Amino acid sequence: MNPLNNRPVSSRVLDAAIAWQLCLDGSNASAIERAEFEKWFAADEEHAQAWMQLGMLDRRFSAAAGPARQALLESRAGIRQRLRKMGSGVASVVLVGGLTLVIGEHYFPVGYWLADQRTATGEQRTLHLDDGTLISLNTHSAIDVRFDDQQRLIVLQDGEISIETGHKDERPFLVKTPDGTLQALGTRFLVRREDDGTRLSVLQSAVAARPQASHDERIVKAGEQVFMRENGLSASLALTPGADAWTRGMLVVDNVRLADLIEELGRYRSGHLSVSPQVADLRITGSFPLTDTDLALKSLLPTLPVQIEQRTPWWVTVMAKNTP
Repeated sequence: MNPLNNRPVSSRVLDAAIAWQLCLDGSNASAIERAEFEKWFAADEEHAQAWMQLGMLDRRFSAAAGPARQALLESRAGIRQRLRKMGSGVASVVLVGGLTLVIGEHYFPVGYWLADQRTATGEQRTLHLDDGTLISLNTHSAIDVRFDDQQRLIVLQDGEISIETGHKDERPFLVKTPDGTLQALGTRFLVRREDDGTRLSVLQSAVAARPQASHDERIVKAGEQVFMRENGLSASLALTPGADAWTRGMLVVDNVRLADLIEELGRYRSGHLSVSPQVADLRITGSFPLTDTDLALKSLLPTLPVQIEQRTPWWVTVMAKNTP
């Protein structure tokens, strides 16, 4: 088997691949859009990998039940319902087998698709739990809520959440990720899953951080952030200004690389968003709306020597400004 097929792809590249599939499957796909897809496909090995994996998933859907390929193009809620309520029969067994293979090879984050609460790319939502806790889910985030008589447990499957715990409940409040467990000590804090660990940012009070495979437990206080891997914790750092601005629909940055800003904005939109190497290291400070990333990109133009090249709704590049 080609080793390319075994490696997981990032959620951003997978979103772009799905967006391209939606575009190209339509009867109105233009020659320009098809040409742009060819450029996207050839631009990075991971793009080809994601497209190949989607194709493998398509074949498994087709083998199962004819038009079942449409399952890939349904809403996230529809996919979740299909998986949980799928009936018996040969077609269902084949479909489940195909999905199990896909899941086993990390083509799709099954925890995200089957989570109790999820947001789509670019969506944000606030939940009011029975104990008085407020949880805000950032873009493309997913959680399971597991409350019982002994504890209040939130399992962060993907993305980022803001938590303001209810204070009239004596049960411990825990947040669990594959990297470890966080216990709130009467507090407001952020938890974000990243490619290689979990980032904790404490806004009020304190949180006890316990890595999964380490005894390195630590109390993280207000104004601090740590990065937790399953085998340990990073040094505590000062909280980044505006760390929770996303809960108010804004992204706040202070003297960051343009490439880092574009990468963060890319989390809030489907498709391909990139920056050319010529301007990637420019520095920028400011506030940017997350509910309108096109407007956020346009706001770069008055302050930086850049231009926005938008070939299709799913392919946008920030480039060096042309000079006469």
